[in-house]
Amino acid sequence: MYNFIFKNPTKLIFGKGTIASLTTEIPDGKRVMMTYGGGSIKNNGVYDQVKAALHNYSIIEFSGIEPNPTYETLMQAVALAKEQNIDYFLAVGGGSVIDGTKFIVTAMLYDGDPWEFMIDPSKAKHALPFATVLTLPATGSEMNNGSVISKKTTHEKLAFMNPETYPQFSILDPEVTYSLPKRQLANGVVDAYVHVMEQYLTFSSDSMIQDRFAEGILSTLTEIGEKVVNGQPEYDLRANFMLSATMALNGFISMGVPQDWATHMIGHELTALYGLDHAVTLAIVQPSLLRVMRNEKREKLLQYADRVWHLTQGSEEGRIEAAIQKTEAFYRNLGIKTKLSEHGIDNKSFDSIAERFAIRGWKLGEKQSITPELIREILNGCLA
Repeated sequence: MYNFIFKNPTKLIFGKGTIASLTTEIPDGKRVMMTYGGGSIKNNGVYDQVKAALHNYSIIEFSGIEPNPTYETLMQAVALAKEQNIDYFLAVGGGSVIDGTKFIVTAMLYDGDPWEFMIDPSKAKHALPFATVLTLPATGSEMNNGSVISKKTTHEKLAFMNPETYPQFSILDPEVTYSLPKRQLANGVVDAYVHVMEQYLTFSSDSMIQDRFAEGILSTLTEIGEKVVNGQPEYDLRANFMLSATMALNGFISMGVPQDWATHMIGHELTALYGLDHAVTLAIVQPSLLRVMRNEKREKLLQYADRVWHLTQGSEEGRIEAAIQKTEAFYRNLGIKTKLSEHGIDNKSFDSIAERFAIRGWKLGEKQSITPELIREILNGCLA
């Protein structure tokens, strides 16, 4: 196990009816900007609950934050917030709204073009305070300090982390997920699952507790995933799903362990170029990446095959391939198409994607061994 320092300051407020606690959690006298997306919160009752809880506050609303939030839209929010002297933000939505709000609160205190801290995340150091009301479990953004933002003009999708963009608190009421469509539920399950895999399926660091935490989340998601997506809303299923997504990326399972994130980095390029849902790109890229990198990941792939999929018979190669197939089948049973050809995408962009990584000087994976050449091989394995 590696040395580590762990700190997560976000307060979780979990359960039925907890949106009402906004009244006591946001400090008095704050001028609050409420950020949200396309308006679904007005149809499912969340908007009314938030407004009722904040009736004593001065509220400015900013809506229209997209899935894969864009720099262009978020800069409009920054301008409005500065004009209105906003000093506290409340993100009401899923990971895109929360990620977008992290960009906004960082940009509010940044001297210069905020895209600079997307290119060089070390420049993101300060932020105004914010909190969240989570409506879509998926990204874990409600309990971490990471954010991913797109820029339409350059077709880029980049990530940054800021030590001050942990939400002060996050409200998680599983009942707000009851109105979510199957597509969003499926994306949420896949996103959470791959988040765990990026931190778990690398190489052994003798981190027994972290491995068992990770395997517990993976096993929970394989057990409940199809029920969450295809069944009727049921409180305990949705509660376990919601908490799984939060625990998948709040730092608990990454303490002292190597991490990968190549699936995400390659997936971001597919979203930037083709507009595919983030989780869909993960489900497409990951099985091919595991096959290409199977030798580097051999020990953990065998452990994953055993502990999550209970594959103990046959050769090592056979168990590894079976585990990858079961993973892909899990995604497909949720309704996710896992091949680029199923989305009408061919290999024309593969060279330009690999070139982007070469220009940036990025070598991906837990050992920084995934070169642009291997990225091409991984993408070719995603075709059909």
